[in-house]
Amino acid sequence: MGTEPGTTDEELALLSRNGDLAAFNSLVDRYQDAVYGLCLRLVGRREAAEDATQETFLSAYRAISRFGGGNFRGWLLRIAANQSKDELRRRRRKDGAASLDEAAEAAGAPIEVIDPAADTVAVVEQAELSAALGQALAELPFEQRQAIVLADLYDYHYDEVAEMTHASVGTVKSRIHRGRERLRGYLLSHPELLAGYRRLEGREE
Repeated sequence: MGTEPGTTDEELALLSRNGDLAAFNSLVDRYQDAVYGLCLRLVGRREAAEDATQETFLSAYRAISRFGGGNFRGWLLRIAANQSKDELRRRRRKDGAASLDEAAEAAGAPIEVIDPAADTVAVVEQAELSAALGQALAELPFEQRQAIVLADLYDYHYDEVAEMTHASVGTVKSRIHRGRERLRGYLLSHPELLAGYRRLEGREE
């Protein structure tokens, strides 16, 4: 039997703990895009992201009895971040350094900065900037990429990122600072992108 559309995450999690597979499938439907998007940004390869997403939901189902209530999305994305890291480790052992090269080439998922109300020129500039930032993000060390994605793209506070990544708040701040500096350096080394970025900023004022 299906669940009501307005059922909360906590209610679905409780039903799942009691063996209701339909309730858990509702949670999968609700969050599969968010989980896949996070995994893709962290591992940089669609196949790897699909595997990490699958492992995320398998792990969540096995651990649902330990979900104590609260923010289910945050709990699930914490599992996804850990599964993404594990997936990278598995592929490095299997494929060696080649997997890292492919990840950089894949550039992860482009960072969404597209404004649907912008004119044609602006859309092209935004698309180029999005792809470039995605490339730069994919080349960051995993811990920096993970912290920036969770904080800047998923809007988690530093203490939440620290909890999700099993690191101290100071470590998270340091990773984000170093990662942002590398992204800024990438833009500075590509003046054509930086100029487009500044033009986009000017349109937003």
